[in-house]
Amino acid sequence: MSQQLPDVQASSPDVTVGLSQVGVTGVEKLVKLARNGKRPIILTAEFDVFVDLPAWRKGADMSRNMEVIDEILESATREEAYRPEEVCGDAAGRLLEKHEYTTRAEVSMEATLMRRERTPATDRETQHTVDIIAAATATDEGTREEIGARVDGLTVCPCSQGMSTARAKQTLEDLGVDEETITAFLDEVPQPGHSQRGHATLTIEADGDPEVELDTVIDIARDAMSARIYNLAKRPDEDAMTYRSHADAKFVEDCVRSMAEGVVDTFEHLPDDAVVTMSQSNDESIHQHNAHAERVVDMETLRAEIARED
Repeated sequence: MSQQLPDVQASSPDVTVGLSQVGVTGVEKLVKLARNGKRPIILTAEFDVFVDLPAWRKGADMSRNMEVIDEILESATREEAYRPEEVCGDAAGRLLEKHEYTTRAEVSMEATLMRRERTPATDRETQHTVDIIAAATATDEGTREEIGARVDGLTVCPCSQGMSTARAKQTLEDLGVDEETITAFLDEVPQPGHSQRGHATLTIEADGDPEVELDTVIDIARDAMSARIYNLAKRPDEDAMTYRSHADAKFVEDCVRSMAEGVVDTFEHLPDDAVVTMSQSNDESIHQHNAHAERVVDMETLRAEIARED
């Protein structure tokens, strides 16, 4: 007769303090995303899974957490899912059901997505990578899902460009060029400024299915910077990227505000309590430090702020 093992995790802790997150991180799984009329996209995703823990319980059931996450993700791999956040939402909901002591379950996922596109000048096919960010939080009141992406781009500093423009203007004046020609030239040929590799992150969180297209989120984030970048670039493409970035110089603050404007213009259907997270980080080229700007805001507030500009 086998001896029943004690359930140590269900016992009382020495210090009766509740915990907001207990779980596992770095769980790697294959996720299959369905596409209408096309082959599915296979992602190698990394999941973090958490539940809250009441003060009276010593530990969470880690094996049960893994059992649930395995069950959900294996099912998603076999049956295909249309949205990454849907996978997180299903897992969070089942975690909440299977842990009677839990009031909150959280599942987040990150994965690298490859997208095909055309180069800006030579129109050649190439690919670029995007970091997908998906998450869900389940409580007794329902499930909130989040979807977004982290993308790379190019930015140019307006401050250093302004100094270059002033120097070019003075040089042209010294050469005897008339004011009208100088103005026309500087309007047509943007002057140099120091450039940075930029990293834009944009996510949207809402109750249930927020009906947010991932591709649209990616495009808003990429277009918020001075210019898109491409893996494949012939000389005409390099020239196009350089010109576009200098023709639209932006600080990190400008990039975040451009994302905000894009979200309000594009996602009119989002409820007022949807939460938008926008951040921009630039790898500075002439400094040892980097630049960063960020905003987390609900749609109602964001719409009101954008409306005041109109």
